[in-house]
Amino acid sequence: QVQLVESGGGLVQPGGSLRLACATSGIIFRVFHMSWYRQAPGQQRELVAVVASGGSVDYADSVKGRFTISRDNSKNTVYLEMNSIEPEDTAVYYCHARTTALIGNPSYWGQGTQVTVSS
Repeated sequence: QVQLVESGGGLVQPGGSLRLACATSGIIFRVFHMSWYRQAPGQQRELVAVVASGGSVDYADSVKGRFTISRDNSKNTVYLEMNSIEPEDTAVYYCHARTTALIGNPSYWGQGTQVTVSS
């Protein structure tokens, strides 16, 4: 059974920091590209950051220089370090796993974790 379980969300003040984690099970983690998406109320889900199976990373322009994505293949976990948080970062943050290395190109979503930025 595949599980992606996000944690680390919560209420944070502007300028603060949070570290999100997505612990996975039931997948061959090392072959999956791992991403963080977010969805604010009334808006479409958007890609925040991605770390490829090989380790390369990319970010949405809105979070470059503030957020850092990383992965720990020994723990089957992907992280999102969020610094200099802004009110516009308020959203539900979702973990996403996808791969083209396995038959059927499977992809999976986590259930999401809420990040609320407010003073």
